[in-house]
Amino acid sequence: MTGIPTTGEARIRLRARAAELYLHGCSIQSTARQIGRSYGTTRTLLLEAGVRIRKRGGTVWRVGR
Repeated sequence: MTGIPTTGEARIRLRARAAELYLHGCSIQSTARQIGRSYGTTRTLLLEAGVRIRKRGGTVWRVGR
C-alpha cells in the first residue's frame, strides 16, 4: 500500500490484475493483499473494470441433499 495514486498504463494493468484475481474466486480482501492496495482502492479498481461485485458471505455449500 504505497499511498501514491496509480495512474495511466500502470492503473490499467493493476485494474486488469485485480479483475483477474477476483473473477477467479479471490475475495476483495485477498485481491487487495495480492496487489498491495487497500480494500477500498481494490473495490474501486474492480468497479472501474466493470466487474460485478459478489454479495457478501460467499457460496453456501449444501451437503447431503
